[in-house]
Amino acid sequence: MRVLAAMSGGVDSAVAAARAVAAGHDVVGVHLALSTAPGALRTGSRGCCSREDASDARRAADVLGIPFYVWDFADRFKDDVIDEFVAAYAAGQTPNPCLTCNEKIKFSALAERAIALGFDAVATGHYARLEGGRLRRAVDHDKDQSYVLAVLTPEQLSRAMFPVGDTPKDQIREEAAARGLSVANKPDSHDICFIPTGDTRAFLGATIGVRPGKVVDADSGAELAQHEGVHGFTIGQRKGLGIDAPAVDGKPRYVTEIDPDSGTVTVGSSEHLQVWTITARKAIWTSGHTPTEPFECMVQVRAHGGLAPAVAEAIELEPSDGVDGQDPGIRITLRSPLTGVARGQAAVLYQPDSVSGDLVIGSGRIAVTGSVPSDLVSSATT
Repeated sequence: MRVLAAMSGGVDSAVAAARAVAAGHDVVGVHLALSTAPGALRTGSRGCCSREDASDARRAADVLGIPFYVWDFADRFKDDVIDEFVAAYAAGQTPNPCLTCNEKIKFSALAERAIALGFDAVATGHYARLEGGRLRRAVDHDKDQSYVLAVLTPEQLSRAMFPVGDTPKDQIREEAAARGLSVANKPDSHDICFIPTGDTRAFLGATIGVRPGKVVDADSGAELAQHEGVHGFTIGQRKGLGIDAPAVDGKPRYVTEIDPDSGTVTVGSSEHLQVWTITARKAIWTSGHTPTEPFECMVQVRAHGGLAPAVAEAIELEPSDGVDGQDPGIRITLRSPLTGVARGQAAVLYQPDSVSGDLVIGSGRIAVTGSVPSDLVSSATT
């Protein structure tokens, strides 16, 4: 096969490209220039898409003996990822930009160009597995990225390759060193790639500006503080609330609700954070078939943690479901509550089989949450 290897400049994508070459594929490396003002250097594990990363990717391609190119996707990345990220925060949501980048850049814009140029697949260094066209967790669950890949359609998955998903990370580094790849010990990237400082609040503040509002108590409704914009808060947040006085009961306060229209941020106890029901929009089913009956699953609501048993069913969303217009959706009833469930994140459903429970069934973007336990669907099946 002709394979386009997306090379970020890190160790995972370098080894992914190396494995594609070793498997006998005709491989070409490409680095995506995603920043309109790339820095010359990274700072440890912060940031990516720098000139240094592009140079690291080129050196890896030279070692592998494959052609290498840099493609400028900066404008597309700004429009589809950064601008959407900012707009979501301004709307009181907590988006995960990696979901959007995978959905709209790496496996849409990049894949479309690759197919147009005659490539059969795009290989990346994501930690996930594909078996029979179905997405599964990586062998290394600590590095698993199936959560941020669950937004991909069956068609997008059919053009994807994840060569490192069957190997623990420490072995990937050993393999890179054995192959003579200089990125073998390069630190992993953390935080949001287009916010290399790691200060999301400062980035959003500079982008969105000041939008004053109130911080109020969930029980009494009393005003506790003023803030400069709902973009500075996320559900479950405990620090940086701007509240001087402790709660009456002495317990910590958390952000429990964000109302972007009024600019009100509500805080309360951990009990106020409990979520029992989730309505998700933009449903994607990795099998390509929409389930016709409720089914048992495990649901994950953020990239690291937030996992619980649940019953899910496919629905057609209406305005009465708390969303604008019709949309294929998912209604999720939790068997045990989750906390810190934020609108804008993905709800990813996994098959709860007795072997591994790592098969991705589908996903949707969290639109509405409910704090009241519901009767579980008695007819749920697998």
